[in-house]
Amino acid sequence: MTRTKSLATSLLSLSAAAILALSAAGSATAAPAPAEDKSAPSVTGTAVESAGAADYWTADRMLTAVPADQRANRAVQRSLGLDRALVAKGAPTTVEPLAAKTPVLKAASESPVAHIGKIFFTQGGQNYVCSGNSVAATNKSTVSTAGHCLNEGPGAFVTNFVFVPAYNNGAAPYGKWAAKALYAPAQWTGQGNIQYDTGFAVVSPLNGRTLADTVGASGVQFNAARGLTYKAFGYPAASPFNGQTLKSCAGTATNDTVNPGGTTQGIPCDMTGGSSGGPWFVGSSSTGKQNSVNSYGYGQNSTKMYGPYWGTVIQQTYATAAAS
Repeated sequence: MTRTKSLATSLLSLSAAAILALSAAGSATAAPAPAEDKSAPSVTGTAVESAGAADYWTADRMLTAVPADQRANRAVQRSLGLDRALVAKGAPTTVEPLAAKTPVLKAASESPVAHIGKIFFTQGGQNYVCSGNSVAATNKSTVSTAGHCLNEGPGAFVTNFVFVPAYNNGAAPYGKWAAKALYAPAQWTGQGNIQYDTGFAVVSPLNGRTLADTVGASGVQFNAARGLTYKAFGYPAASPFNGQTLKSCAGTATNDTVNPGGTTQGIPCDMTGGSSGGPWFVGSSSTGKQNSVNSYGYGQNSTKMYGPYWGTVIQQTYATAAAS
């Protein structure tokens, strides 16, 4: 399987192997259909203070923010060797994309994409960086990312959360969008279960406009078939990348064989920390439906990025954020 440069993953150590956090997918093998979870979908959310968040993120602070991979690493460690219920799967569900009402940057491979951007936040006095994507929603103000980019998993929600679409070498062509509410599955916020490492932020309008009307918004898909072909994007910031430009990876998703028994899938990818939360699109471009996010990888030189299966729990989390 070939791999392309991009998509971030982060590091951690486990037994003799180091675990890298961020998502990726690999080629798919036939797998049993996911069974129902033992618990019903449950969403945790919090209102956050958006005033002042954009001003907090000066060019200097954005440049020195560090990848937020530790919590995903801890979640992967916890999941190894555990018996887990598979992620619930319901009826296939698709939400169509939204077109921007203003001109957007022309996207190309590894060039800025208007609806994909960097995420910055603060926790425990430390500034962190992740990746995210504007997704179609009733409120036209919803951003997808990894659960560990907005909540410790398990633990507290973050502060100073902003989304910077089309970030490129310090430039913020569409501004800094401050979050007013954050949502993640209770399985992540309460248990730090890596299978549910997805979250959604609702951002405040900027200059009287919504996020989707400004940069557009990707369609989303839930309860899809396994083993699909994806193109994933992110802003890897850990060596050998610097987090200043958009990267991408592509390939066919395969099951995680290092930590079997769960529902996460991986694709060929060498992205590092900072790409966490970057979107996975079904197909071969950023115009496809989003169906997962960069979550984790194994080892400092990981060649795969793993992402959570978007089943009914993550669908409910999305629906809650989208309607808020």
